[in-house]
Amino acid sequence: MKKQLLTVFTLSFIFLFILTVFAAAEEYEIGISQFVEHPSLDLAREGFIDQLTDEGFIEGENLKVDLQNAQADFSTAQTIAQRFKQNSPDLVLAIATPSAQTAANVLKNIPVLITAVTDPVEAGVVNSMETPGANVTGTTDMNPVAKQLELIKEFLPEIKTIGILYNPGEVNSVVQVDLAKEKAKKMEVNIEEGTVSNSSEVSLAVSSLVGSVDAIYVPTDNIIVSAMPTVLQTAYNNQIPVFASENNSVKQGAIATLGIDYYQLGRQTGSMAARILNGSKPAEMPVESSEDLKLYINKKAAERINLDIPAELLESADTIFTE
Repeated sequence: MKKQLLTVFTLSFIFLFILTVFAAAEEYEIGISQFVEHPSLDLAREGFIDQLTDEGFIEGENLKVDLQNAQADFSTAQTIAQRFKQNSPDLVLAIATPSAQTAANVLKNIPVLITAVTDPVEAGVVNSMETPGANVTGTTDMNPVAKQLELIKEFLPEIKTIGILYNPGEVNSVVQVDLAKEKAKKMEVNIEEGTVSNSSEVSLAVSSLVGSVDAIYVPTDNIIVSAMPTVLQTAYNNQIPVFASENNSVKQGAIATLGIDYYQLGRQTGSMAARILNGSKPAEMPVESSEDLKLYINKKAAERINLDIPAELLESADTIFTE
């Protein structure tokens, strides 16, 4: 009888030990709300997940990722935020300004990280860059707009008018356009605006600039960037050079940009996520930015409209696309 009791006790102890070990191997859940699919936002998401993997949070092992895409629809972004509020994951990543705004408004008790948000303060998602407050922090993709306009001037020294395509309903776009206007005034260059509210209006907006601008500048506007092939086709059919604000638009066919690397921005955000999952508080983590700017040039795009690339720019370029 004693042996039987001892055996039962031993088996019970082993069973409890196994349960304890499995309980210790905690699984985390992250919700990702991406406003729209386009290469830069996709790269930010990939960099985020890759960094988490490097820090030991591995999808399929101890990490579950719930990826949701709003397809550039603000009401869908709201629905996604409500879904995450109900499911209560350990952390939510909001990619692009509209997703960041809805996540910050809806999710008050879940840590929220943002990325690819130009001005988080102006967008109303944090109190300040240094002390975000509440449960939201992350990374900004604030563009060096002034330097990007100076780059256009290097390609086109005699430029008189720059057309800017954007959605005035996006706070991040309005911020960049205001910066562009401020810089253009100092450069004695005129600005013509082509505005859209949805992707179906992009072709018409580009066409509205034909005949009145010497070049087109595209800020990190989610609707415009996601419709970049339409912008490029219409512009180049009319021999108008297009300059971008991020590298993947240059890869697609814009002439050039001086900008950040969105994959690395995503990794930077992933590092912040790992710290939060390990106990850090978002309210005490300043919003981070990328200072690592790179020059991207598309030679094929320049050849398409017979635009000469200054030799010094070719020599200093970090990446040159030839196809």
